[in-house]
Amino acid sequence: MRTFAALVLAAAMLCVSPATPASATAEPGSATVVPVQVTGTTAKRFNLIIMGDGYTDAEQARFRADADRHLNVMWSIEPFKSYRNYINVYRIDIVSGESGISCDPGLDAPRRTTPLSMGFWGRCNPNSVQRLITMDNAAATRYADLVTGTSSGNRQILALGNSGTYGGAGGSYATASGSNSMSALISPHELGHSLGGLQDEYDYYQRGVPGGAYTGPEPSSAHHTLLTEQELRDQRRKWWRWLGEPSESGGPIGRYEGGLYYTSGVWRPSAHSMMKTLGYYFDQVSREVMVQRITAKTMVIQDSTPTGAPVGADRVLWVEPMRPVSHSLTTAWNVDGKDLPGDRDTLDLRTLGLAPGTHTVTATVSDPTEFVRDPAIRTAITRTRTWTVDTALSTPPDSVEPAFVSSTPTDRPLGRDDVVYVETTHPAAAVPEVTWTLNGDRFTGTDLDLGERDLKPGTHTLTASLGGRTLTWTVDATAPGTGYELSRPLAKSGHTYVYNGPFTMRLTGSDDRDGYVVSESRVDGDGWFNYFGWPTSSELPWTFSEQGTVIDSLVYGKLPRGRHTIEYRSIDAAGNYGEPEDFTVTTIAPPPACTRTVTGAHRGALTVADGVTCLDDAQVTGAVTVRPGASLVVTGGRITGALTAAGPAEVHLLGARVSGALAVSGAGNLTIVGADLRGAALLSGNTAPILSGTTVRGALACPGNTPVDLGVPNTVKGGGRCADLADGPRGRSYEAVQHLAQ
Repeated sequence: MRTFAALVLAAAMLCVSPATPASATAEPGSATVVPVQVTGTTAKRFNLIIMGDGYTDAEQARFRADADRHLNVMWSIEPFKSYRNYINVYRIDIVSGESGISCDPGLDAPRRTTPLSMGFWGRCNPNSVQRLITMDNAAATRYADLVTGTSSGNRQILALGNSGTYGGAGGSYATASGSNSMSALISPHELGHSLGGLQDEYDYYQRGVPGGAYTGPEPSSAHHTLLTEQELRDQRRKWWRWLGEPSESGGPIGRYEGGLYYTSGVWRPSAHSMMKTLGYYFDQVSREVMVQRITAKTMVIQDSTPTGAPVGADRVLWVEPMRPVSHSLTTAWNVDGKDLPGDRDTLDLRTLGLAPGTHTVTATVSDPTEFVRDPAIRTAITRTRTWTVDTALSTPPDSVEPAFVSSTPTDRPLGRDDVVYVETTHPAAAVPEVTWTLNGDRFTGTDLDLGERDLKPGTHTLTASLGGRTLTWTVDATAPGTGYELSRPLAKSGHTYVYNGPFTMRLTGSDDRDGYVVSESRVDGDGWFNYFGWPTSSELPWTFSEQGTVIDSLVYGKLPRGRHTIEYRSIDAAGNYGEPEDFTVTTIAPPPACTRTVTGAHRGALTVADGVTCLDDAQVTGAVTVRPGASLVVTGGRITGALTAAGPAEVHLLGARVSGALAVSGAGNLTIVGADLRGAALLSGNTAPILSGTTVRGALACPGNTPVDLGVPNTVKGGGRCADLADGPRGRSYEAVQHLAQ
């Protein structure tokens, strides 16, 4: 039995213009429509049409890969993830005679002749901005019209340009570069504009140029305001219902200054939603609007028993609601003003025992999503059907047999928490009974919530049977895994790491099935942030540093000094979330800049009288003395004699070996991390000394100072007054010391 979706898919595959023999090279401008996901007729769905520009015939595989990546990232973001079944996706493979798009990356770059005439700088306009990609909208419309049954009212065009340069635009249509490391996040942001009518929350228009102060009236934007939080509550306006809620993009929903390209004078709901910073999710305010807009391009009630004329009381009434992936819509029935118990899509009037005469029956289909709190939006995603029932009427036989009409697509694995549905024919005198079978258990109904089945990890087979026909799905109940790789730390213990400068993180998502895996991380419980590699290249790992890295006037990877918990997880192609795992990173002050550097072998004693002497993997044979006010930084290497420092400005022993005794007193900054101290160590009267991940083979004494806890234990073999550091530091935490220093 082929589902309705499969039949639509087969029909849509015929929509190719012009036809091109497989062995021939396609002509520039030719296009092929490829259904990627079809869940219903175009008239009853929101139709997303993805088309490419600047991809030659030989580069069509690249376009397919770019489109697939954009889609899979989008399916991992709410509300696209939950409302995936509301969306038909069609890809239009357009052949370009030239590779690339115009003015990429600058105005002095070539102008290219491509079917959609896409170009940076607003199609090479010197008065525009570099990252703005626009196209010939009329040409895009002509290609979109190849998808039969779609129109401006039920579709959204997303055009991908063959470019690795950051850019995109959102207006009537959305554009994005196809293969930039961040481009798969550009497309949902631009759909926020084009589909959701959302505004940018940037506090600039031209990067690097502050936007100035907003002086206009209260914005019409749903997610910008001039009102205070108290005024929002008192007047019950904008996002007052969400105030104080933990934001889906991190932090609480509140009032944050900047937006609409202005630095001050206007406020937004969250610190960094997708409409401000790519990589984060939509916050609740924007997500609520997106739910409304997606639903508005569909039919909450797809079909029902005809309502135009009275019906007899000897039949079954029915409605077909839309079918989200994450939950079911609810259908409530009312007869003559009295609500009936239960939630069902059919009502057998014969079971009601209606008195002779006419009656009014109403079915109300509503969406119980937690994404919506605004009653006006809740009303907009609720629909009713009303019938007049006349007991004097008899329903003629209709000879309709129970059969499947449509279903959750069977050609891709289901996630372990998906709601699976079937739609059936509707005989007037019977309610088709669908039997679901999962792991030997049987259920009835038109949908099945897998999340309630508590499936064990692994692959499961789900079937639905009706009238001798069976549909079969594969359920992927195995969560994806995520590996992480960090640059070399100063010290580590398990999943705890210490750095004194920038460090890198690479995340690698994996799954037991084919399909694009989206990885995410979050710092100290902030919002989940899409791992797209480094902004300049998806092949490079993410870099964290105290000041961050400025790229094209934006700051990436800023991480304040201190201890941080970094969580990470992945989302597989079936929509399963991996269980979050975490590691801990403590970043400490870097050593001072060197005024003198010693490398290689140094024979004899060494005295540091002033400035900053750095021993960089040096081999020093003899004693080292640091005089008051001077600084010593030892990175790697070894000192075979004693090391003595009285009143130094700073002493840093980083992964170094000291064979003789160590005595440091009155240091303004003493940092010993990952070192191997083979003699006795006396650390006295130093300011917040750090001793972490270090082996002390002799006795350890530390009078007059409290060691700082970095979470990486030391090994103390010779005993001493602070030998308990061998079990892990018990002194003040690094955060406490930082707080005291402020």
